[in-house]
Amino acid sequence: MKTLAIYLITLLCSLTPASVHSQRNAAGDRERLIGAWHLVRINTGESAAQSATAPEPLGILVYTQDGHMSVQLMYPESTYALDNKYVRAGYEASFGSYDVNEAKHTLTHHVQGSITRNLLVGRNLPRKYQLTQDGYLIISSADPNENWSVTWEHY
Repeated sequence: MKTLAIYLITLLCSLTPASVHSQRNAAGDRERLIGAWHLVRINTGESAAQSATAPEPLGILVYTQDGHMSVQLMYPESTYALDNKYVRAGYEASFGSYDVNEAKHTLTHHVQGSITRNLLVGRNLPRKYQLTQDGYLIISSADPNENWSVTWEHY
């Protein structure tokens, strides 16, 4: 029993933040996606000058181990009237399930619920993804006609 306790203490002490980050990088992409991510920035495809003047929203993206996802963004008060395909009154939210194709670096969000119910519910949203060496997740549209990306960082 004492040997087991010493082994467990040694194991826990070896899990430094650097080793956890290294283990996360050694895992497959699907495993690396799992967890909560906070929004770092949105690139809308506009010029750098236009993007620099737009305040970033707050956001969270969650992928669960059992294949569910949820995303929420809250835009600053100055843009509360923002409405588009994904946003209503400055707020964006959807949830559902997801699939990952590690070979193609794509994931698909299968929308089951959304604040823009009539436009997104029941849709499959294919996305390209990149997991960077420094711990960021960059998601962009799989549609070559759309030029946007969203950068997330693990909590």
